[in-house]
Formats: sequence, C-alpha cells, structure tokens
Amino acid sequence: MSFKHIGSASYSIDQYLKYFYDIAVECPYGMPQKAIYRQQQFVSLPDDLFGNFLEAGFRRNGNTIYTMVCPNCRKCIPIRIDSGEFIPNRNQKRVLRRNEDLTISMGPLKITEEKLLLCGSFLKERFPVKGNSPVGYYGTFFANSITNTVEVEYRYEEKLIGVGIVDIGCEWVNAVYFYFDPSEKGRSLGTFNILHLINLCRKNNISNVYLGYLIREVRAMRYKENFKPHFVLQDGVWVKS
Repeated sequence: MSFKHIGSASYSIDQYLKYFYDIAVECPYGMPQKAIYRQQQFVSLPDDLFGNFLEAGFRRNGNTIYTMVCPNCRKCIPIRIDSGEFIPNRNQKRVLRRNEDLTISMGPLKITEEKLLLCGSFLKERFPVKGNSPVGYYGTFFANSITNTVEVEYRYEEKLIGVGIVDIGCEWVNAVYFYFDPSEKGRSLGTFNILHLINLCRKNNISNVYLGYLIREVRAMRYKENFKPHFVLQDGVWVKS
C-alpha cells in the first residue's frame, strides 16, 4: 500500500474556518448536555491540509470535518501517539504475543457481506442504538472522497475477527474506527490494532498516530490513555503525558 500525497503545498486551516457551522445534537457519548459539532463538508482535501486539521484537533466523519465546541464541556480530548517515542508496557507486549497467530492485510475500503455481518455483531453488542447499522456506518461514516482511506483486516486462520478503518497520509495516520468479533474480546483487539498502526508508522517513517478522542468518563475510550507516552491537545497545544 503506497502512502501518496494528495497535493504537496503547505496549507492553513484558518481560511476555511469561516465556512464551518454548528449543529446541536444529543451527546453521542452519553453526557447530559447537548453536543455541538462545528463542521463542514469537503469534496476533497490535500494531504497537508487534512493533516493540519488533525493537528488542530479535528476529526473526520465521511466527507465531513468536525470538532466539538460544546459549551461548558471539554471532555472530548484529542489524543495522538508519536510512533518513535512510544514504548509498549508489559500488558501491551502480552497483547502482541497473544495475537501473533493472526494474519493482517491492508487494502482499499470495500463493503463485503463478511464485513457487514461482523460490523453488525459488534454494533449490536457494543452500541445497540436504534438506527445503527453496518451499511450506514460504511456509507456515511467510513467512506469518503477527501482522503486516502484503507481497511486493515485481522484474521484468525480464515475467519475475519477485526477491521480497522484508517486514513493515511505521508506524515500522519488517523484511526477512524475499529470493530471486532465480540466473542474475541480476550484478545484485546482494540489495543492490538493501535499497536499495529504504531509499528506500521515506524516502518514508513510516519510520526503521528491520531487516535480520536480520549474521554475519561467513557470506559470504552479510556484504554487510549494506556499508550505511553501520548500527547493530548490542551488549549491548542499538544502536551506530552
């Protein structure tokens, strides 16, 4: 898989921010207050510009770039890993050994019945919300035309047990989503997926691995804090932790 530039110039996000607009919805993470998405849709984004949005704490949902601007709430904390500085802890080393029997492949985003069944099982187990569907996730969340997106497949023998949706640039990797077989939770596949992405970045001289939001109040998202050292975005500055 090649890591291609979509454009090569240096871009600033400042000229685009005036076109963003706010949308208020119920908090997707279960917080009592309304969530405010500041967002805009794009047809395509140059590699450098997409990286600058990530640097500023923005995320991607389909062709939409967004950030959270919820009043009186700063619980969504952007978090990233420097692949060169990361040192796995004892538990993460065990996770690597536990999954040595897996076959890993990477390719373009592609909807198959096998993936839809796996994603459906994951959503039913972890996020049983009315309207959640694997087709909807692929069509409105994962798929896009604004950047280079791939799928990382994890298989035990022939069985698909995990899929990572990943945006890849020349200087960054953005972990969009990961779903897995709920019956394989003993493998800690979410942790293993991040460890694999870090190793992938090291091999390709890519520094930054963006993991989305750290929300300490949401148990399913706290594991991101276990990757040390990591950097969190505070008042516009990436702070090492």
